Order: sequence, then structure tokens, then C-alpha cells
Amino acid sequence: MPPSKQLRTNQGMYFSEEDARGVKQPHDDPLVIMIMIEDFNTRRVLEDNGSSADIIYLSASQQLKVDPKKLRTFESPLVSFSGDKVYPRGIVTLTVTAGSYPLQVTNQHNFLVIDSPSAYNVIIGRPTLNCWKAATSTYCLKVKFLTEQGIREIRGDQVLARECYQVVLASKENHTWTIEDKTPEIVEK
Repeated sequence: MPPSKQLRTNQGMYFSEEDARGVKQPHDDPLVIMIMIEDFNTRRVLEDNGSSADIIYLSASQQLKVDPKKLRTFESPLVSFSGDKVYPRGIVTLTVTAGSYPLQVTNQHNFLVIDSPSAYNVIIGRPTLNCWKAATSTYCLKVKFLTEQGIREIRGDQVLARECYQVVLASKENHTWTIEDKTPEIVEK
């Protein structure tokens, strides 16, 4: 590998307290960013290191004017932590640009198209994060990734993340879970 290329890929990506400047602490907000997908600024993009797939919700793909004919079949379901299965409408390859010139990366990524309600437009999972050689910090609400010109960072939108969370809460039914004692009742005579 040429020395200049090696220097670029070996730059240290780390997070410090300086990276957290401007973030209202303490918080448990998700990392929600904006990226360019198919030449559209796409907001409400959730960075999810726990997701093994990149997902675009059907309503977002329609707003991006993704041709339904571009969808390829995808037969495997997505399985949530609760065991729920969701069958994608298909898979589509989209052009994604993160960052801005000259510190940007543009790649083709495969997205599963999901037809279900969501507070987010897109979920960026490990496939894209690994392609970008990205490092994320939920504490700092930042994602950093390598470009040919050096390291680029994108700050998460804390206000938007909280708005998305409120949408999720509003859409959930109110459930009250009761923990019952299994010991038999003793009745005195």
C-alpha cells in the first residue's frame, strides 16, 4: 500500500469531551442524522450499530421517487428482539452520500424496503457503517468516517431525535404490566 494511502486509513478516529460540546447532557438520545440519498437530503436517519441491515421505509422510498421496478425480491424476514417478523417489500440499491465535499463518501448501498410505520425514514446499520469504516458515539451524538481527504464527522440532531422518540411513544398503546406474586394466598379461619 502506498505510504500516503496508508497514512489516510491509519488516522486515529477517537472521541473526546470536545466532541460532546453542544450536546445537552445527560441524555439517552439516539444518533439521528441527515444524509443524501438519491440526491435528496434525507432527515430522520437513525444510526443503529445493532442493526444487521440497512432499512428504508416505504413512505420514504416513495418520497425519494424510488422506482418500484428497481425492487428485487427478498424473501427472508427481519426479526426484532421481541421475535416479531416483518417481511420486506424487497431490496433496492441506492446511492448514499455522507458528508460534504471534499470530506464526503459516496457509495451504493442495499436497503430493505419495509412497509410499516416508523418515526424514522431510514436506518443505517452495520453494512453501511462498516463500508464507511465509521465510528459512532452515542454520548457525543456523532459519527466519524474516513474519506479520501481525511476524517469527516456528522453530528446527530438531538432535537430531531427527541421528536422521533415522542412520535414512537405517541404511537404505542398504553400497557400496564402487572407483576403477580405466585405464592398462594393464605386464608385465616
